[in-house]
Amino acid sequence: MENRFESRYAVSPVEAKGMDTATLRNNFLISSIFEADKVNLTLSHFDRYIVGGAMPVNGKLGLPNPDDLKAPYFLHRREIGIINVGGDAIVTADGVEFKLAYKEALYIGKETADVQFESADPAKPAKLYINSAPAHHKFPTKKVTKAEADIVELGSLETANHRVINKLIVNSVIETCQLQMGMTELKTGSIWNTMPAHTHDRRMEAYFYFEVPEKQSVCHFMGQPQESRHIWMQNEEAVISPNWSIHSGAGTSNYTFIWGMAGENLDYGDMDHCAINDLK
Repeated sequence: MENRFESRYAVSPVEAKGMDTATLRNNFLISSIFEADKVNLTLSHFDRYIVGGAMPVNGKLGLPNPDDLKAPYFLHRREIGIINVGGDAIVTADGVEFKLAYKEALYIGKETADVQFESADPAKPAKLYINSAPAHHKFPTKKVTKAEADIVELGSLETANHRVINKLIVNSVIETCQLQMGMTELKTGSIWNTMPAHTHDRRMEAYFYFEVPEKQSVCHFMGQPQESRHIWMQNEEAVISPNWSIHSGAGTSNYTFIWGMAGENLDYGDMDHCAINDLK
């Protein structure tokens, strides 16, 4: 089966204001992250960020090298972060094997020529969620478990946003050029993520929603604080969040999501907060 690669142009807030539901979804929503024996990748022109997934079932899958990158191999001028959201995985980076259990992460640095994905048990295939950003320096490849994450607990059940933030690929845990990734788990009874909302003009972001129960959904909010829009998200779908946009969501149940960022700096706290009562 052929891998899928898609390129999407950046969108200004003026353009986004005039988009209907279908146009908004076509520009920002990324469906079909995982397909058996395929690597699916979407390039956003916001910070040249790539979002995708690999689902090896019947054998190994290689990290492809899309022609759009005009590079000898995918990581020639890039870094990549991988978080496993399926069965146990084996990721091989230039001949070195890394075993990833559920919700474990792997950072692979620039100039890694050969990356292979494999499921430890084809009956329980791995689902490897991928984020990649341009890189200017080579940092070591490193696995990060949940136990090694920088963990922050925020919110409360009273405001329906009690959540645990697992910072997996961030500068307090591992060295990267600009890529940052982590995972936020909402407690039972909580539905709001990233509330109060914020923007960060120095970085774009992408969200991947998973562990969304069957027949439940998440409503993802985006747009400028005074001109918000929404996209209904299903399990294992991702969404592109421009630097000018808020990125928050409310589900019909609790759920988990992976956030990834790239841009001007590595300061996780660099946010422009928006008061809840000021959102429109």
